[in-house]
Amino acid sequence: MTKRGVADGLERWKWVVALVAAIAALSALFAAPAEARRHHHSGRAYHARHSFIHHAAHHRRGGAHLSHAARRGASTASGGGPAFAAIVVDANSGRTLYARNEHELRHPASVTKVMTLYLLFEQLEKGRLRLDSPLVISSHAAAQAPTKLGLAPGQTIDVDSAIKAVVTKSANDIAAAIAENIAGDEETFADMMTRKAHQLGMSRTHYANASGLPNDEQITTAHDLSVLGRAIQDRFPRYYRYFSTHAFVWRGQSHRNHNHLLGQIRGVDGIKTGYTHASGFNLLTSVRRDGHHIVAVVMGGRTAAARDRVMAGLIAEHIGDGAAVRTARAISEGEPAPAPVARAEEEKEETPIVAAAVTAPAAPAPAAAGPALAPRVMALASAPPLLAVPTPERADKIRPAFVAGGHKAAEPAPVQAGRRQLEPARRDSARATTDGSTAAKAGHATKLAAVTTPNALPARMTDTDRTLVARSDRGEPSKAEQARPNHSGWMIQIGATDDAEKAQQLLSRARAKGVPATAKAFTEKVQKGRETLYRARFAGLEEKSAETACRALKRSGFSCFTTKN
Repeated sequence: MTKRGVADGLERWKWVVALVAAIAALSALFAAPAEARRHHHSGRAYHARHSFIHHAAHHRRGGAHLSHAARRGASTASGGGPAFAAIVVDANSGRTLYARNEHELRHPASVTKVMTLYLLFEQLEKGRLRLDSPLVISSHAAAQAPTKLGLAPGQTIDVDSAIKAVVTKSANDIAAAIAENIAGDEETFADMMTRKAHQLGMSRTHYANASGLPNDEQITTAHDLSVLGRAIQDRFPRYYRYFSTHAFVWRGQSHRNHNHLLGQIRGVDGIKTGYTHASGFNLLTSVRRDGHHIVAVVMGGRTAAARDRVMAGLIAEHIGDGAAVRTARAISEGEPAPAPVARAEEEKEETPIVAAAVTAPAAPAPAAAGPALAPRVMALASAPPLLAVPTPERADKIRPAFVAGGHKAAEPAPVQAGRRQLEPARRDSARATTDGSTAAKAGHATKLAAVTTPNALPARMTDTDRTLVARSDRGEPSKAEQARPNHSGWMIQIGATDDAEKAQQLLSRARAKGVPATAKAFTEKVQKGRETLYRARFAGLEEKSAETACRALKRSGFSCFTTKN
């Protein structure tokens, strides 16, 4: 071979080697990021699974290790986003079978609606509402963010359909309508929800609205939700069956239940899902199988599927761990918390409320299936009017529930068929929301919108339980008002009771929940018609400190407002 031939051969080999090297370099360049991504995700997934398993070993109470499905779902649920929490309780014995972060504060989202329905079931049981009772939709209810049925102001929906809409569609407009038809406005209803929660032992729960739409003050824990999940079954076995509704048809359109475990896992009989951006995906569920009964809560899932996988794993692991015979006592309600008070801007000290006179004879009240109510604690007598004075109407017409604290209701007075206007009131500017995306500030003082319909609800009126209806023109002040002590600065009112000692106890409890030490506690006796009330107040505060203290009290379950003396 000549020198030239050898040189040509070497040159060709150089090009081949160079080409192979270039291809290898390009392959390495594109492969490196992908490999890095694989290692990154693999490491993160391992860390999440390891963290969950390690945490579970410290928090489980009995039973075997979590299943692979539970670990896999939990790693997704706990990897970033809302903090994860869960609990499994044996409803037969009351024993906790598994718990993680069960006492940490979380947002309930639409699981809130379980308490909304709890209070509605109370009204049904006491005969104040029936399943065919019409609920009027106000402009406030109609303006709620999705998900909702989309009823217009002035339209009505019967109670039976309303329950199904809340259980399946998780309709926010219907939840607000339930609140307003029971309490007059959603804020008052939220106070009722908070008081009921505390009576049930849900000590770390505070409600700000009836739907669960985003609100920083709407808080609970996994443990508290498990208490509610057991209590609503013990208290209302007849109405609890609504939570197993798979689909609901409204005006030709079918709405499926958001709880995907219904019909998928044997024994699941309810109860409610929830989601907002701040809460993550929540689920409260109940399972009955072969004599066993567990109530479980998962909060903070990153997706609905991840949440469902965690719940399915917890059910599989623990359904057989509990007792097969019921030994636990039913969850009972303790002493009622003080009734809600009016907002500062709603109470005008110089313009007292005048109760409507009632001359119609009382009709027999429907039999109540529930236990006797605790001693009453009166709502603030100077709260704004909720309903207009009714004209006499047939006794078999539907009556809305009377809301004036926790006292026992007297027999209803018969009322006459006719049309009634539900009075509107001012509303805080609502911020548009979607379920789980944009925050909606709750706490509106919205009254039922002005609507006139043949099905409008008459007021429930008795000699002892009066609906406050109108403010009188300025008249002569009462002796109590003349003797009112002079307290300067801003004040906080936390309640009004029918007993001076109860008012003092209320002040003592509130003092430990964030009221500044410089605030002066006092009670004020006022006469409202035949009722003598004792207001529990703190005085001598600056505006900012009063507002801060009131917010702290609300988070602790108190109702309060601030006002300048």
